[in-house]
Amino acid sequence: MTDTARRPRILADLTPLRTSVHYRRLWFGNTISWVGQGMTALAISLQVYDITRSTFAVGLVGLCSLVPLVAFGLYGGAIADTVDRRKLGLVSASGSAVLSAGLAVAALAGYHRVWFLYAIVALQAVCAAVNSPARSAMIPRLLPPEQLPAANALSSMMVTSGTLIGPMLGGLIVGFAGYQTAYLIDAVAFSASLYAMWRLPSMRPERTAGAKRASVLDGLRFLATRPNLRMTFFSDFCAMILAHPRALFPAVAVLWYDGDARTTGMLVAAPALGALLGGVFSGWQGRIRRHGLAILLAVGAWGTAIAVFGLTRNLWLGLFFLALAGAADTVSMVFRNTMLQAAAPDEMRGRLQGVFIVVVAGGPRLGDFLAGSVAGLTSPTVAVTGGGIACLLALSLLALRWRGFARYDARDPTA
Repeated sequence: MTDTARRPRILADLTPLRTSVHYRRLWFGNTISWVGQGMTALAISLQVYDITRSTFAVGLVGLCSLVPLVAFGLYGGAIADTVDRRKLGLVSASGSAVLSAGLAVAALAGYHRVWFLYAIVALQAVCAAVNSPARSAMIPRLLPPEQLPAANALSSMMVTSGTLIGPMLGGLIVGFAGYQTAYLIDAVAFSASLYAMWRLPSMRPERTAGAKRASVLDGLRFLATRPNLRMTFFSDFCAMILAHPRALFPAVAVLWYDGDARTTGMLVAAPALGALLGGVFSGWQGRIRRHGLAILLAVGAWGTAIAVFGLTRNLWLGLFFLALAGAADTVSMVFRNTMLQAAAPDEMRGRLQGVFIVVVAGGPRLGDFLAGSVAGLTSPTVAVTGGGIACLLALSLLALRWRGFARYDARDPTA
């Protein structure tokens, strides 16, 4: 055995990028597209505020995105389990590119209407709700099962990079060249994703002979009979609903750290930076076989980090624990996604990814509402630390109720 083979891997495993040319194109294309989408998301928020001078109007942008994601996420998954996923990805990505081009044309023509921006945001969310299940369901067809954790870690880096880099570039471009330039760059950026999907082989779902048309209800019935897959969603709910303090960051910045908007920005960025680092240093994850146990430990680490963050009054210490929580969330996401891809038959993967979208989109928003409500009735400290403790308690009860989840073995994946 060589020294390289013996040496523990620390940095992200790039094997999927080296071994599969299709995956490599898809990853690079989607990374470029995510950066473009991050630019557009910030540019739209800035433009809405520029038109209305209302933070409430800016907040409605998120609602216009959330409702279609939740409403169409499940149906997008059902469509992905019915038609050629490659063609579905091409059509939905093309729709997103056309919408970004429409934003650019409107900005160039001086057409500044808030309702138009809201409508575009909603339609973009519909395209994303259809595209994401198709794209995620393609990955197990491009890579062997042992490379799925590495691929999902790379995907987390792709998403987090877009979330961090896209808004920064968007702010700079809007400041120097206007909204239309940011929108045009986003429209062009989609060409990378479109090219990658164009080069893919046909990706029709592997359905059993005589199987009826894929339906949302059949997907939910399947999930109801698979305790390990259900636990991947329940565990994420523990973190995202019970211990999600994002909505309290503006108040926390002032009350705990005597800060301002810049302090709030640091609090928001810390979990994202931790998530990115969790992806960069993800090489060890490919050696883990007990994926269920890894998820429980990662969600437990999230709850613990959030609870301790609620007790800190030193800004740098608080940022450290938020970054730690973000890294734990990446670990959880990698193994949850891997279980969904490995333990489910190909004909169900689109619908399960649709459920995943609904959970990822809806859970944090419910968490924002719960944290804000508890803080209003008590205090931010109670809401944050109490939320972290509630996450740990709920997770422990779930682990006791479904003990087989901790014994899940990737070498013999069972749903």
